[in-house]
Amino acid sequence: MLSHRGFAAIVAIVTMITVSVGCGNGNGYSKSQDVGSNQTTSPTPAITTASPNSAAAGGAAFTLTINGTNFVAASVVNFGGVPQATTFVSATQLTAAIPAAAIATSAGSVFAVTVTNPAPGGGTSNAVAFTITSPNPVPTITSISPSCSPQGEQSLDGSGSDQLLINGGNFLANSVVRWNGNDRPTTFHSSSQLTAQISANDISVAGATGITVFNPAPGGGSSNVSTFTISTSGVGPQSIAVDPTGKFAYVADEGCGNPPIAQVSMYTINSNTGALAPIGIPVVSNDEGGRALTVNPSGKFVYLLNWGEGDTAGSISTYAINASTGALTSTPTIYGLCPGLCAPSSVAVDPSGKFAYVANEGGFTPTSVSMYTIDATTGALTSTGTIASGGRAQSVAVDPSGRFAYVANFDSNNISIYTINSTTGTLIAAGTVPTGSSPSGVTVDPSGSFAYSTNSGSDDISIYTINSTTGILTGAGTVPGGSSPSRIAIDPSGSFAYVTNLGSNNVSMYTIDSTTGLLTATGTIPAGLSPSSITIHPSGKFVYVTNHGSNDISVYGIDGGTGLLTLLSTTGT
Repeated sequence: MLSHRGFAAIVAIVTMITVSVGCGNGNGYSKSQDVGSNQTTSPTPAITTASPNSAAAGGAAFTLTINGTNFVAASVVNFGGVPQATTFVSATQLTAAIPAAAIATSAGSVFAVTVTNPAPGGGTSNAVAFTITSPNPVPTITSISPSCSPQGEQSLDGSGSDQLLINGGNFLANSVVRWNGNDRPTTFHSSSQLTAQISANDISVAGATGITVFNPAPGGGSSNVSTFTISTSGVGPQSIAVDPTGKFAYVADEGCGNPPIAQVSMYTINSNTGALAPIGIPVVSNDEGGRALTVNPSGKFVYLLNWGEGDTAGSISTYAINASTGALTSTPTIYGLCPGLCAPSSVAVDPSGKFAYVANEGGFTPTSVSMYTIDATTGALTSTGTIASGGRAQSVAVDPSGRFAYVANFDSNNISIYTINSTTGTLIAAGTVPTGSSPSGVTVDPSGSFAYSTNSGSDDISIYTINSTTGILTGAGTVPGGSSPSRIAIDPSGSFAYVTNLGSNNVSMYTIDSTTGLLTATGTIPAGLSPSSITIHPSGKFVYVTNHGSNDISVYGIDGGTGLLTLLSTTGT
Protein backbone atom coordinates (compact mmCIF):
# COMPACT_ATOMS: atom_id res chain seq x y z
CA MET A 1 0.00 0.00 0.00
CA LEU A 2 1.44 3.36 -1.07
CA SER A 3 0.75 7.01 -0.66
CA HIS A 4 0.52 9.02 -3.87
CA ARG A 5 4.09 10.34 -3.22
CA GLY A 6 5.41 6.80 -2.70
CA PHE A 7 3.72 5.65 -5.86
CA ALA A 8 5.44 8.45 -7.82
CA ALA A 9 8.82 7.35 -6.50
CA ILE A 10 8.27 3.78 -7.65
CA VAL A 11 7.22 5.01 -11.07
CA ALA A 12 10.54 6.89 -11.31
CA ILE A 13 12.57 3.82 -10.28
CA VAL A 14 10.69 1.60 -12.71
CA THR A 15 11.39 4.12 -15.47
CA MET A 16 15.11 4.08 -14.69
CA ILE A 17 15.15 0.30 -14.79
CA THR A 18 13.28 0.30 -18.06
CA VAL A 19 15.79 2.71 -19.63
CA SER A 20 18.79 0.76 -18.36
CA VAL A 21 17.65 -2.56 -19.77
CA GLY A 22 16.49 -1.24 -23.11
CA CYS A 23 18.05 -3.04 -26.07
CA GLY A 24 19.14 -1.69 -29.37
CA ASN A 25 17.21 -3.59 -32.03
CA GLY A 26 13.93 -1.76 -31.35
CA ASN A 27 11.78 -4.84 -30.64
CA GLY A 28 13.03 -5.56 -27.15
CA TYR A 29 14.96 -8.69 -28.16
CA SER A 30 18.76 -9.09 -28.49
CA LYS A 31 21.17 -11.92 -29.00
CA SER A 32 22.85 -13.26 -25.91
CA GLN A 33 26.46 -12.15 -25.40
CA ASP A 34 27.42 -15.69 -24.28
CA VAL A 35 29.66 -17.27 -26.91
CA GLY A 36 28.06 -20.24 -28.59
CA SER A 37 24.60 -19.62 -27.13
CA ASN A 38 21.42 -19.38 -29.25
CA GLN A 39 19.28 -18.10 -26.38
CA THR A 40 17.35 -14.84 -26.93
CA THR A 41 16.59 -12.36 -24.19
CA SER A 42 13.03 -11.48 -22.99
CA PRO A 43 11.61 -8.14 -24.08
CA THR A 44 10.87 -5.40 -21.61
CA PRO A 45 7.07 -5.36 -21.00
CA ALA A 46 4.98 -2.20 -21.15
CA ILE A 47 1.50 -1.54 -19.71
CA THR A 48 -1.03 0.67 -21.46
CA THR A 49 -4.13 0.00 -19.29
CA ALA A 50 -5.24 -2.00 -16.28
CA SER A 51 -8.90 -2.90 -15.85
CA PRO A 52 -10.39 -2.32 -13.41
CA ASN A 53 -8.22 0.47 -12.08
CA SER A 54 -9.95 0.66 -8.69
CA ALA A 55 -11.81 -1.47 -6.16
CA ALA A 56 -13.68 -0.82 -2.96
CA ALA A 57 -11.85 -1.42 0.29
CA GLY A 58 -12.80 -4.77 1.77
CA GLY A 59 -14.24 -6.00 -1.52
CA ALA A 60 -14.19 -9.48 -2.97
CA ALA A 61 -11.45 -11.15 -5.02
CA PHE A 62 -11.42 -10.11 -8.66
CA THR A 63 -9.62 -10.58 -11.97
CA LEU A 64 -7.33 -7.79 -13.15
CA THR A 65 -6.83 -7.48 -16.91
CA ILE A 66 -3.56 -5.92 -18.16
CA ASN A 67 -3.26 -4.60 -21.68
CA GLY A 68 0.10 -3.63 -23.17
CA THR A 69 3.01 -5.02 -25.21
CA ASN A 70 5.91 -7.47 -25.00
CA PHE A 71 4.14 -9.95 -22.71
CA VAL A 72 5.51 -13.52 -22.65
CA ALA A 73 4.26 -16.80 -21.25
CA ALA A 74 6.37 -16.31 -18.11
CA SER A 75 5.26 -12.71 -17.47
CA VAL A 76 4.11 -12.04 -13.92
CA VAL A 77 1.74 -9.30 -12.76
CA ASN A 78 2.79 -7.53 -9.57
CA PHE A 79 0.12 -5.87 -7.41
CA GLY A 80 1.64 -3.50 -4.85
CA GLY A 81 4.99 -5.17 -5.40
CA VAL A 82 3.61 -8.65 -4.70
CA PRO A 83 3.59 -11.20 -7.58
CA GLN A 84 0.10 -12.52 -8.37
CA ALA A 85 -1.14 -15.64 -10.13
CA THR A 86 -0.93 -14.60 -13.78
CA THR A 87 -2.47 -16.00 -16.95
CA PHE A 88 -0.86 -15.29 -20.33
CA VAL A 89 -3.54 -14.42 -22.88
CA SER A 90 -1.42 -12.93 -25.64
CA ALA A 91 1.63 -10.77 -26.21
CA THR A 92 -0.68 -7.80 -25.55
CA GLN A 93 -2.81 -9.07 -22.66
CA LEU A 94 -2.48 -10.75 -19.27
CA THR A 95 -4.91 -11.47 -16.47
CA ALA A 96 -4.14 -11.74 -12.77
CA ALA A 97 -6.17 -13.17 -9.90
CA ILE A 98 -6.22 -10.55 -7.13
CA PRO A 99 -7.30 -12.01 -3.77
CA ALA A 100 -9.61 -10.19 -1.37
CA ALA A 101 -6.73 -9.90 1.12
CA ALA A 102 -4.88 -7.64 -1.31
CA ILE A 103 -7.54 -4.91 -1.02
CA ALA A 104 -8.41 -5.36 2.64
CA THR A 105 -7.09 -1.91 3.43
CA SER A 106 -8.26 1.64 3.92
CA ALA A 107 -9.91 3.69 1.21
CA GLY A 108 -7.56 6.09 -0.55
CA SER A 109 -4.66 3.69 -0.76
CA VAL A 110 -2.86 3.46 -4.14
CA PHE A 111 -1.06 0.32 -5.36
CA ALA A 112 1.46 0.12 -8.23
CA VAL A 113 0.64 -2.49 -10.87
CA THR A 114 3.60 -3.71 -12.92
CA VAL A 115 4.55 -6.66 -15.15
CA THR A 116 7.89 -8.48 -14.85
CA ASN A 117 9.43 -10.55 -17.62
CA PRO A 118 12.15 -13.06 -16.61
CA ALA A 119 15.87 -12.92 -17.43
CA PRO A 120 17.80 -13.01 -19.56
CA GLY A 121 16.70 -9.57 -20.62
CA GLY A 122 13.19 -8.89 -19.50
CA GLY A 123 12.74 -6.60 -16.57
CA THR A 124 9.88 -4.66 -15.06
CA SER A 125 7.38 -2.51 -16.93
CA ASN A 126 6.16 0.94 -16.23
CA ALA A 127 3.76 1.19 -13.29
CA VAL A 128 0.08 2.10 -13.40
CA ALA A 129 -1.95 3.15 -10.38
CA PHE A 130 -4.69 1.07 -8.79
CA THR A 131 -6.82 3.01 -6.29
CA ILE A 132 -8.69 1.63 -3.30
CA THR A 133 -12.03 3.39 -3.02
CA SER A 134 -14.59 3.61 -0.25
CA PRO A 135 -16.99 0.66 -0.02
CA ASN A 136 -20.59 1.11 -1.14
CA PRO A 137 -22.42 3.41 1.26
CA VAL A 138 -25.44 2.45 3.33
CA PRO A 139 -28.52 4.04 1.70
CA THR A 140 -31.00 6.19 3.59
CA ILE A 141 -34.68 6.93 2.96
CA THR A 142 -36.10 10.35 3.82
CA SER A 143 -39.58 9.96 2.29
CA ILE A 144 -41.73 7.80 0.05
CA SER A 145 -44.65 8.82 -2.13
CA PRO A 146 -47.32 7.74 -1.87
CA SER A 147 -46.99 6.53 1.69
CA CYS A 148 -50.37 4.81 1.87
CA SER A 149 -53.12 3.20 -0.16
CA PRO A 150 -56.58 1.77 0.44
CA GLN A 151 -56.65 -2.01 0.40
CA GLY A 152 -57.62 -3.53 -2.92
CA GLU A 153 -56.82 -0.58 -5.17
CA GLN A 154 -55.49 -1.47 -8.61
CA SER A 155 -52.85 1.24 -8.31
CA LEU A 156 -50.95 2.81 -5.44
CA ASP A 157 -53.10 5.89 -4.90
CA GLY A 158 -56.02 5.30 -7.24
CA SER A 159 -54.49 7.50 -9.93
CA GLY A 160 -53.36 4.61 -12.13
CA SER A 161 -49.65 4.70 -11.25
CA ASP A 162 -47.74 1.65 -10.01
CA GLN A 163 -44.55 3.59 -9.26
CA LEU A 164 -43.43 4.17 -5.68
CA LEU A 165 -41.10 7.17 -5.39
CA ILE A 166 -38.28 6.89 -2.85
CA ASN A 167 -36.30 9.97 -1.83
CA GLY A 168 -33.13 9.70 0.21
CA GLY A 169 -29.38 9.44 -0.20
CA ASN A 170 -26.47 7.15 -1.16
CA PHE A 171 -28.49 5.41 -3.89
CA LEU A 172 -26.50 3.51 -6.53
CA ALA A 173 -27.23 2.28 -10.04
CA ASN A 174 -27.62 -1.23 -8.61
CA SER A 175 -29.66 -0.25 -5.53
CA VAL A 176 -32.81 -2.32 -5.03
CA VAL A 177 -36.06 -1.27 -3.35
CA ARG A 178 -37.49 -3.95 -1.09
CA TRP A 179 -41.17 -4.35 -0.16
CA ASN A 180 -41.33 -6.15 3.20
CA GLY A 181 -37.90 -7.56 2.43
CA ASN A 182 -38.72 -8.66 -1.12
CA ASP A 183 -37.01 -7.09 -4.13
CA ARG A 184 -39.13 -5.01 -6.48
CA PRO A 185 -38.18 -3.78 -9.99
CA THR A 186 -36.18 -0.62 -9.33
CA THR A 187 -35.23 2.32 -11.54
CA PHE A 188 -32.25 4.50 -10.60
CA HIS A 189 -32.80 8.21 -11.22
CA SER A 190 -30.07 9.78 -9.09
CA SER A 191 -28.14 9.26 -5.88
CA SER A 192 -31.16 10.74 -4.07
CA GLN A 193 -34.09 9.23 -5.95
CA LEU A 194 -35.38 5.82 -7.01
CA THR A 195 -38.71 4.44 -8.19
CA ALA A 196 -40.01 0.93 -7.66
CA GLN A 197 -42.79 -0.91 -9.42
CA ILE A 198 -45.50 -2.05 -6.98
CA SER A 199 -48.22 -4.44 -8.10
CA ALA A 200 -51.92 -4.54 -7.21
CA ASN A 201 -51.20 -7.80 -5.38
CA ASP A 202 -48.78 -5.95 -3.08
CA ILE A 203 -51.61 -3.73 -1.79
CA SER A 204 -54.23 -6.46 -1.54
CA VAL A 205 -53.71 -7.06 2.20
CA ALA A 206 -54.25 -4.37 4.84
CA GLY A 207 -51.46 -3.50 7.24
CA ALA A 208 -48.10 -1.74 7.50
CA THR A 209 -45.43 -2.56 4.92
CA GLY A 210 -41.73 -1.90 5.47
CA ILE A 211 -39.93 -0.16 2.59
CA THR A 212 -36.13 -0.38 2.47
CA VAL A 213 -33.38 0.20 -0.07
CA PHE A 214 -30.50 -2.29 -0.36
CA ASN A 215 -27.02 -1.51 -1.69
CA PRO A 216 -24.81 -4.50 -2.56
CA ALA A 217 -21.37 -5.35 -1.14
CA PRO A 218 -18.68 -4.32 -0.64
CA GLY A 219 -20.08 -2.24 2.15
CA GLY A 220 -23.66 -1.33 1.33
CA GLY A 221 -26.47 -2.91 3.27
CA SER A 222 -30.08 -1.99 4.04
CA SER A 223 -31.45 1.47 4.70
CA ASN A 224 -33.73 2.59 7.49
CA VAL A 225 -37.34 1.42 7.21
CA SER A 226 -40.08 3.68 5.86
CA THR A 227 -43.67 2.56 6.42
CA PHE A 228 -46.25 2.21 3.67
CA THR A 229 -49.77 1.86 5.10
CA ILE A 230 -52.46 -0.23 3.42
CA SER A 231 -55.79 0.62 5.00
CA THR A 232 -59.14 -1.11 4.88
CA SER A 233 -60.68 2.04 3.48
CA GLY A 234 -59.66 5.62 2.68
CA VAL A 235 -56.69 7.56 4.01
CA GLY A 236 -56.69 10.88 5.89
CA PRO A 237 -60.42 11.27 6.73
CA GLN A 238 -61.46 14.93 6.76
CA SER A 239 -65.26 14.98 6.71
CA ILE A 240 -68.20 12.60 7.18
CA ALA A 241 -71.87 12.75 6.15
CA VAL A 242 -74.81 10.36 6.60
CA ASP A 243 -77.58 9.97 4.03
CA PRO A 244 -81.14 10.99 5.06
CA THR A 245 -82.26 7.36 5.48
CA GLY A 246 -79.46 6.67 7.94
CA LYS A 247 -78.37 3.60 5.95
CA PHE A 248 -75.11 4.89 4.51
CA ALA A 249 -72.17 7.06 5.53
CA TYR A 250 -69.58 8.74 3.31
CA VAL A 251 -66.14 10.06 4.24
CA ALA A 252 -63.99 12.58 2.37
CA ASP A 253 -60.45 11.22 2.41
CA GLU A 254 -57.52 13.52 1.83
CA GLY A 255 -55.85 10.65 -0.01
CA CYS A 256 -52.29 9.50 -0.61
CA GLY A 257 -49.35 10.56 -2.68
CA ASN A 258 -47.72 13.82 -3.55
CA PRO A 259 -50.03 15.39 -4.40
CA PRO A 260 -52.61 13.33 -2.46
CA ILE A 261 -55.43 12.06 -4.67
CA ALA A 262 -58.80 12.56 -2.95
CA GLN A 263 -61.21 9.66 -2.39
CA VAL A 264 -64.60 8.94 -0.88
CA SER A 265 -64.96 5.97 1.47
CA MET A 266 -68.40 4.36 1.58
CA TYR A 267 -70.03 2.52 4.50
CA THR A 268 -73.24 0.83 5.48
CA ILE A 269 -74.56 1.63 8.95
CA ASN A 270 -75.82 -1.00 11.38
CA SER A 271 -79.13 0.44 12.62
CA ASN A 272 -78.76 -1.24 16.03
CA THR A 273 -75.12 -0.55 16.86
CA GLY A 274 -74.25 2.33 14.53
CA ALA A 275 -71.21 0.34 13.36
CA LEU A 276 -69.76 1.10 9.93
CA ALA A 277 -68.94 -1.56 7.34
CA PRO A 278 -67.01 -0.62 4.16
CA ILE A 279 -68.76 -0.76 0.79
CA GLY A 280 -65.97 -1.89 -1.53
CA ILE A 281 -62.89 0.25 -2.10
CA PRO A 282 -63.10 4.04 -2.06
CA VAL A 283 -63.97 5.92 -5.23
CA VAL A 284 -61.35 8.31 -6.58
CA SER A 285 -61.96 11.96 -7.37
CA ASN A 286 -58.95 12.41 -9.70
CA ASP A 287 -58.10 15.69 -7.97
CA GLU A 288 -56.01 16.63 -4.98
CA GLY A 289 -56.90 16.59 -1.30
CA GLY A 290 -60.45 15.66 -0.31
CA ARG A 291 -61.61 18.34 2.13
CA ALA A 292 -65.36 18.14 2.78
CA LEU A 293 -68.54 16.50 1.51
CA THR A 294 -72.29 16.46 1.96
CA VAL A 295 -75.27 14.35 0.89
CA ASN A 296 -78.10 15.93 -1.06
CA PRO A 297 -81.32 15.95 1.06
CA SER A 298 -82.88 13.78 -1.66
CA GLY A 299 -80.42 11.04 -0.71
CA LYS A 300 -79.44 10.64 -4.36
CA PHE A 301 -76.13 12.47 -4.63
CA VAL A 302 -72.86 13.15 -2.80
CA TYR A 303 -70.76 16.26 -3.34
CA LEU A 304 -67.04 16.12 -2.56
CA LEU A 305 -64.82 19.20 -2.34
CA ASN A 306 -61.24 18.79 -3.54
CA TRP A 307 -58.69 21.26 -2.21
CA GLY A 308 -56.87 21.05 -5.53
CA GLU A 309 -53.76 23.18 -5.75
CA GLY A 310 -54.74 25.41 -2.86
CA ASP A 311 -54.66 29.05 -3.84
CA THR A 312 -54.81 28.39 -7.57
CA ALA A 313 -57.53 25.79 -8.11
CA GLY A 314 -60.05 23.34 -6.65
CA SER A 315 -62.96 21.20 -7.77
CA ILE A 316 -66.26 19.58 -6.87
CA SER A 317 -66.81 15.90 -7.58
CA THR A 318 -70.39 14.63 -7.87
CA TYR A 319 -71.46 11.03 -7.23
CA ALA A 320 -74.75 9.24 -7.68
CA ILE A 321 -75.84 6.98 -4.79
CA ASN A 322 -77.12 3.46 -5.46
CA ALA A 323 -80.24 3.40 -3.28
CA SER A 324 -79.89 -0.33 -2.58
CA THR A 325 -76.18 -0.71 -1.91
CA GLY A 326 -75.02 2.80 -1.10
CA ALA A 327 -72.23 2.51 -3.66
CA LEU A 328 -71.22 5.68 -5.50
CA THR A 329 -70.90 6.26 -9.23
CA SER A 330 -68.83 9.22 -10.36
CA THR A 331 -70.32 11.87 -12.61
CA PRO A 332 -68.45 14.82 -14.20
CA THR A 333 -66.29 16.98 -11.94
CA ILE A 334 -66.44 20.79 -11.90
CA TYR A 335 -62.95 22.28 -11.91
CA GLY A 336 -62.33 25.76 -10.57
CA LEU A 337 -59.76 28.47 -10.99
CA CYS A 338 -58.97 31.29 -8.60
CA PRO A 339 -60.69 33.63 -8.10
CA GLY A 340 -63.94 31.68 -7.97
CA LEU A 341 -64.07 28.02 -7.03
CA CYS A 342 -60.75 28.11 -5.20
CA ALA A 343 -59.47 25.75 -2.48
CA PRO A 344 -63.05 24.91 -1.42
CA SER A 345 -63.36 24.02 2.27
CA SER A 346 -67.07 23.55 3.06
CA VAL A 347 -70.28 22.72 1.17
CA ALA A 348 -73.96 22.95 2.11
CA VAL A 349 -77.16 22.09 0.20
CA ASP A 350 -80.44 23.83 0.97
CA PRO A 351 -83.27 21.67 2.44
CA SER A 352 -85.08 21.50 -0.92
CA GLY A 353 -82.03 19.94 -2.57
CA LYS A 354 -82.18 22.55 -5.34
CA PHE A 355 -79.20 24.77 -4.46
CA ALA A 356 -75.64 24.23 -3.28
CA TYR A 357 -73.17 26.65 -1.69
CA VAL A 358 -69.39 26.28 -1.40
CA ALA A 359 -67.11 28.29 0.89
CA ASN A 360 -63.88 29.05 -0.97
CA GLU A 361 -60.98 29.43 1.42
CA GLY A 362 -58.35 30.07 -1.25
CA GLY A 363 -57.38 33.25 -3.03
CA PHE A 364 -57.02 36.84 -1.87
CA THR A 365 -59.11 37.97 1.09
CA PRO A 366 -62.01 38.48 1.03
CA THR A 367 -62.68 35.16 -0.64
CA SER A 368 -66.06 34.03 -1.91
CA VAL A 369 -69.00 31.68 -1.79
CA SER A 370 -69.80 29.79 -5.01
CA MET A 371 -73.48 29.26 -5.81
CA TYR A 372 -75.01 26.43 -7.85
CA THR A 373 -78.36 25.06 -8.97
CA ILE A 374 -78.79 21.29 -8.82
CA ASP A 375 -80.31 19.10 -11.55
CA ALA A 376 -82.85 16.94 -9.70
CA THR A 377 -82.28 14.00 -12.07
CA THR A 378 -78.51 13.90 -12.47
CA GLY A 379 -77.34 15.92 -9.47
CA ALA A 380 -75.23 18.05 -11.82
CA LEU A 381 -74.25 21.50 -10.56
CA THR A 382 -74.65 24.65 -12.64
CA SER A 383 -72.86 27.75 -11.45
CA THR A 384 -74.90 30.88 -10.78
CA GLY A 385 -71.86 32.92 -9.79
CA THR A 386 -70.01 33.82 -6.61
CA ILE A 387 -70.52 36.34 -3.84
CA ALA A 388 -67.85 37.86 -1.63
CA SER A 389 -67.59 36.72 1.96
CA GLY A 390 -66.58 38.88 4.89
CA GLY A 391 -63.08 37.38 4.98
CA ARG A 392 -61.50 33.98 4.31
CA ALA A 393 -64.52 31.70 3.94
CA GLN A 394 -64.02 28.55 6.00
CA SER A 395 -67.45 27.01 6.66
CA VAL A 396 -70.96 27.44 5.25
CA ALA A 397 -74.38 26.45 6.65
CA VAL A 398 -78.00 26.88 5.48
CA ASP A 399 -80.87 27.25 7.97
CA PRO A 400 -83.64 24.59 8.00
CA SER A 401 -86.11 26.93 6.26
CA GLY A 402 -83.76 27.41 3.31
CA ARG A 403 -84.04 31.19 3.57
CA PHE A 404 -80.68 32.09 5.12
CA ALA A 405 -77.05 31.10 4.75
CA TYR A 406 -74.12 31.74 7.08
CA VAL A 407 -70.36 31.66 6.40
CA ALA A 408 -67.62 31.60 9.04
CA ASN A 409 -64.66 33.76 7.97
CA PHE A 410 -61.49 32.40 9.53
CA ASP A 411 -59.17 35.39 9.35
CA SER A 412 -61.60 38.27 9.91
CA ASN A 413 -63.29 36.75 12.97
CA ASN A 414 -66.85 37.12 11.79
CA ILE A 415 -69.82 35.37 10.20
CA SER A 416 -71.26 36.61 6.91
CA ILE A 417 -75.07 36.61 6.81
CA TYR A 418 -76.99 36.05 3.56
CA THR A 419 -80.61 35.75 2.51
CA ILE A 420 -81.44 33.23 -0.23
CA ASN A 421 -83.50 34.00 -3.32
CA SER A 422 -86.08 31.20 -3.26
CA THR A 423 -86.33 31.11 -7.06
CA THR A 424 -82.72 31.35 -8.19
CA GLY A 425 -80.89 30.27 -5.04
CA THR A 426 -78.56 33.26 -5.26
CA LEU A 427 -77.28 34.82 -2.06
CA ILE A 428 -77.86 38.39 -0.98
CA ALA A 429 -75.45 39.86 1.57
CA ALA A 430 -77.14 40.97 4.80
CA GLY A 431 -74.12 41.91 6.93
CA THR A 432 -71.69 40.28 9.33
CA VAL A 433 -71.55 39.53 13.04
CA PRO A 434 -68.39 39.17 15.21
CA THR A 435 -67.16 35.77 16.43
CA GLY A 436 -64.31 34.64 18.62
CA SER A 437 -60.84 34.20 17.14
CA SER A 438 -60.42 32.15 13.94
CA PRO A 439 -63.91 30.66 13.50
CA SER A 440 -63.58 27.32 11.71
CA GLY A 441 -67.15 26.03 11.74
CA VAL A 442 -70.72 27.32 11.75
CA THR A 443 -74.01 25.48 12.15
CA VAL A 444 -77.72 26.16 12.72
CA ASP A 445 -79.92 24.20 15.14
CA PRO A 446 -82.81 22.11 13.72
CA SER A 447 -85.43 24.67 14.81
CA GLY A 448 -83.67 27.49 12.94
CA SER A 449 -83.64 29.56 16.14
CA PHE A 450 -79.94 29.48 17.02
CA ALA A 451 -76.55 29.47 15.31
CA TYR A 452 -73.15 28.51 16.69
CA SER A 453 -69.54 29.05 15.60
CA THR A 454 -66.49 27.11 16.77
CA ASN A 455 -63.60 29.52 17.32
CA SER A 456 -60.35 27.60 16.99
CA GLY A 457 -58.16 30.56 17.95
CA SER A 458 -59.92 31.51 21.19
CA ASP A 459 -60.94 27.95 22.14
CA ASP A 460 -64.62 28.76 22.59
CA ILE A 461 -68.04 28.58 20.95
CA SER A 462 -70.06 31.66 20.06
CA ILE A 463 -73.86 31.46 20.47
CA TYR A 464 -76.38 33.48 18.41
CA THR A 465 -80.12 33.88 18.16
CA ILE A 466 -81.59 34.12 14.65
CA ASN A 467 -84.19 36.69 13.62
CA SER A 468 -86.76 34.51 11.87
CA THR A 469 -87.69 37.32 9.46
CA THR A 470 -84.31 38.74 8.46
CA GLY A 471 -81.90 35.95 9.38
CA ILE A 472 -79.76 38.45 11.29
CA LEU A 473 -77.69 36.97 14.10
CA THR A 474 -77.51 38.45 17.57
CA GLY A 475 -74.75 37.37 19.92
CA ALA A 476 -75.93 35.51 23.01
CA GLY A 477 -72.58 34.76 24.64
CA THR A 478 -69.79 32.21 24.47
CA VAL A 479 -68.85 29.01 26.27
CA PRO A 480 -65.40 27.42 26.58
CA GLY A 481 -64.47 24.62 24.24
CA GLY A 482 -61.50 22.31 24.11
CA SER A 483 -58.22 23.09 22.36
CA SER A 484 -58.78 24.32 18.78
CA PRO A 485 -62.47 23.45 18.42
CA SER A 486 -63.09 22.66 14.76
CA ARG A 487 -66.67 21.61 14.03
CA ILE A 488 -70.02 21.50 15.85
CA ALA A 489 -73.06 19.26 15.35
CA ILE A 490 -76.51 19.37 16.98
CA ASP A 491 -78.76 16.36 17.45
CA PRO A 492 -82.11 16.22 15.57
CA SER A 493 -84.10 17.13 18.69
CA GLY A 494 -82.04 20.28 19.23
CA SER A 495 -81.28 19.17 22.78
CA PHE A 496 -77.55 18.39 22.57
CA ALA A 497 -74.47 19.85 20.89
CA TYR A 498 -71.11 18.20 20.27
CA VAL A 499 -67.82 19.86 19.31
CA THR A 500 -64.65 18.25 17.95
CA ASN A 501 -61.48 19.66 19.49
CA LEU A 502 -58.62 19.33 17.03
CA GLY A 503 -55.90 20.20 19.51
CA SER A 504 -57.03 18.19 22.56
CA ASN A 505 -58.18 15.08 20.65
CA ASN A 506 -61.59 14.91 22.25
CA VAL A 507 -65.26 15.84 21.86
CA SER A 508 -66.95 18.38 24.11
CA MET A 509 -70.58 17.65 25.06
CA TYR A 510 -73.27 20.25 25.83
CA THR A 511 -76.97 20.49 26.56
CA ILE A 512 -78.95 23.25 24.81
CA ASP A 513 -81.46 25.55 26.47
CA SER A 514 -84.41 25.40 24.10
CA THR A 515 -85.43 28.98 24.96
CA THR A 516 -82.12 30.84 24.87
CA GLY A 517 -79.90 28.48 22.88
CA LEU A 518 -77.27 28.67 25.60
CA LEU A 519 -74.92 25.70 25.96
CA THR A 520 -74.11 23.96 29.23
CA ALA A 521 -71.00 21.79 29.23
CA THR A 522 -71.46 18.19 30.39
CA GLY A 523 -67.91 16.94 29.90
CA THR A 524 -65.63 15.58 27.20
CA ILE A 525 -64.94 12.17 25.72
CA PRO A 526 -61.70 11.05 24.01
CA ALA A 527 -61.57 10.85 20.22
CA GLY A 528 -58.77 9.73 17.91
CA LEU A 529 -55.94 12.01 16.84
CA SER A 530 -56.88 15.37 15.30
CA PRO A 531 -60.67 14.96 15.15
CA SER A 532 -61.62 16.96 12.07
CA SER A 533 -65.40 16.65 11.60
CA ILE A 534 -68.56 15.38 13.25
CA THR A 535 -72.04 14.35 12.18
CA ILE A 536 -75.09 12.86 13.89
CA HIS A 537 -77.23 9.97 12.65
CA PRO A 538 -80.77 11.03 11.59
CA SER A 539 -82.16 8.81 14.36
CA GLY A 540 -80.30 10.86 16.96
CA LYS A 541 -78.78 7.66 18.36
CA PHE A 542 -75.21 7.84 17.06
CA VAL A 543 -72.39 10.35 16.57
CA TYR A 544 -69.56 9.91 14.04
CA VAL A 545 -66.20 11.69 14.27
CA THR A 546 -63.42 11.54 11.67
CA ASN A 547 -59.94 11.48 13.17
CA HIS A 548 -57.53 12.73 10.55
CA GLY A 549 -54.40 12.07 12.58
CA SER A 550 -55.14 8.47 13.55
CA ASN A 551 -56.85 7.60 10.27
CA ASP A 552 -60.06 6.30 11.79
CA ILE A 553 -63.67 7.08 12.66
CA SER A 554 -65.01 7.07 16.22
CA VAL A 555 -68.60 5.86 16.63
CA TYR A 556 -70.48 6.99 19.77
CA GLY A 557 -73.86 6.21 21.20
CA ILE A 558 -76.01 9.07 22.57
CA ASP A 559 -77.80 8.79 25.90
CA GLY A 560 -81.25 10.10 25.05
CA GLY A 561 -81.75 11.58 28.52
CA THR A 562 -78.42 13.25 29.23
CA GLY A 563 -76.83 13.54 25.79
CA LEU A 564 -73.66 11.95 27.12
CA LEU A 565 -71.65 9.92 24.59
CA THR A 566 -70.35 6.38 24.92
CA LEU A 567 -67.69 5.07 22.54
CA LEU A 568 -69.21 2.10 20.69
CA SER A 569 -66.59 1.28 18.06
CA THR A 570 -63.71 2.61 15.99
CA THR A 571 -63.45 2.02 12.28
CA GLY A 572 -60.02 2.27 10.72
CA THR A 573 -59.83 4.10 7.46
